[in-house]
Amino acid sequence: MSDQKTKQFGVWMDSVHATIVGKETDNDSFIILGHVNSSGPNHNPNEKTAHNKEIGLTHKFFKEIAVLMPNIDEIHIIGTGQVQEQFMKFLADTPQYKNAVSSESTSNKMSDENLILFISKHFN
Repeated sequence: MSDQKTKQFGVWMDSVHATIVGKETDNDSFIILGHVNSSGPNHNPNEKTAHNKEIGLTHKFFKEIAVLMPNIDEIHIIGTGQVQEQFMKFLADTPQYKNAVSSESTSNKMSDENLILFISKHFN
């Protein structure tokens, strides 16, 4: 019994928060898989150190999101700024996710229910 379902995910994100949507394993309806928050950089008088810490925290944030989405076939990333493009690059540079089909759009923060509806319409 080879059931080849496409593993589709949606992520709404800004630089400090992400909401991850995916399909339930038992049926084809999308659900909220989790929320991830970035700790954000602390103030550091040394600009180089602050920049390196910010890069490290962003990478950690992206890893925490990716852990909730094993074996991505398709992903749609929604958000308000450049962080979606950075996350798409992170996925493309990560061997496990490099073959995933990625798309993005811009949207203000939405409720969990509206995000599920948005992702459902996008993939159907």
